[in-house]
Amino acid sequence: MKEHKGHEFDDLEEIYTEKYALCQNEFSKIKKYFLPTSQGVKTDIEKDAIEIKNIMKSIRTSMKAEAKSLKILVDEVTTENIKHTCTVETALLKMLKSQETTYDDYIAYLGNMSDKFQDYLSLSSQKLLFSETFKVQSIPDTFKPVSPVFINGRFNKDDIIKLLGRVKVQNTEPERRKIQPMKEVATYRTFTEKENSDMKKTLSLSSSVTYVRKYTVPGVDSACHASVDNSGRLWVSDWKGNLVQTDLQGNLLQKIQTSNGSTGYHTVTQDMDLIYTDRDNKKVYRITPNRKIIEFIKTGDWRPLSIHSSCINGDILVGMMKDKEAKVTKYNKMGEEIQNIQKDNQGKELYSDPHYITENINGDICTSDYRKRAVVVVNKSGQYRFSYKGQGSGLCPCGICSDVLGHILVCDSSYCTVHLLDQDRGFLSIIFSKQQGIKSLCVDNENNLYVGQYGTNIVTVYKYLQ
Repeated sequence: MKEHKGHEFDDLEEIYTEKYALCQNEFSKIKKYFLPTSQGVKTDIEKDAIEIKNIMKSIRTSMKAEAKSLKILVDEVTTENIKHTCTVETALLKMLKSQETTYDDYIAYLGNMSDKFQDYLSLSSQKLLFSETFKVQSIPDTFKPVSPVFINGRFNKDDIIKLLGRVKVQNTEPERRKIQPMKEVATYRTFTEKENSDMKKTLSLSSSVTYVRKYTVPGVDSACHASVDNSGRLWVSDWKGNLVQTDLQGNLLQKIQTSNGSTGYHTVTQDMDLIYTDRDNKKVYRITPNRKIIEFIKTGDWRPLSIHSSCINGDILVGMMKDKEAKVTKYNKMGEEIQNIQKDNQGKELYSDPHYITENINGDICTSDYRKRAVVVVNKSGQYRFSYKGQGSGLCPCGICSDVLGHILVCDSSYCTVHLLDQDRGFLSIIFSKQQGIKSLCVDNENNLYVGQYGTNIVTVYKYLQ
């Protein structure tokens, strides 16, 4: 019903999905723009602080050097002045010594004259009358030396500042830090029926599959599962638990050892992190873009096998097992459990061995169940929709993915083929026939199909939409 007494009904799930997507977009902006940009500005501030410290250290060194130079000059001038005082002192003392010698001679002269006059006074009166007349020489003239004086230097603090210099903060407008504008952040949302219809008008199945390129992945024996991010970098794992990342040229970027093997146990998130399951430790780990491995989710008593990160809202789907039980658990982007899917409306077990898992554009959860030999599909609420068991000859399902048109693509490892279904279970075609060792599938944002081969380290890329 669309109306009830004049009122229209709203789909609460659609409202929730829309609001969740808005929150997701803002969260993505924080992680992809605001936080990295702020951290970059903080790093610039720290660099500026270091630069300021170095500048001030250099200024202090220059100040000390200036002061040292001035001290040397002061010492030189003081030494010269003291030397000059010695020269002046020597000259004055030499002059005074000459005067002293003059008076020594004069005093000796006076002594001699005194003796002569004493002798004359002892003569008879007759002899005294006829003796020569003696006159005492006058006292020699001498000069009192002019005493030197010290003229104090006329300077003050400002004169010293002029000599030594000072720190000056420039009176200019500080330059505003440049912050890179936010680039467009991808929006994650469900597509409306009209948008799906429009997309189907522009894209369709190609009459043939076209080869694009091939990766020879170093560090793995088989391409049991592949995950690709928006930049074209590829994550590939083998049955031994080797998990490696390569670039577009197939160069090895990083390699880690995990406990999982031939399952779809890793996926790339909307934030370009890789998350993977660890069935032995019953945990899910996250590898950040800076290659840091962190514990993300604990699954309790359940062994996590397969995992998928939703392109719609970032939710995380994990296929897991415990003894003979199996289920799919949904977590939000923060790793909080929000839904468990285990049984259908009749109480029957939906899953037995969920090896690979994906999500369709309509929110359906599609699981390759190895033991059930079927693809099990439930809607976003966890309600059973259908199972696909192949075309008469049975199905041994492995890698699974979906595309922008809602197609479900699943590997049949028994016959080395890829089955193409519509979102309502309708069989459309076999894409590959007898492709050697075909094991895993994934698609990128350019609608390329990545096909991993068991027994070789080759991942081949194809175009099947036009």
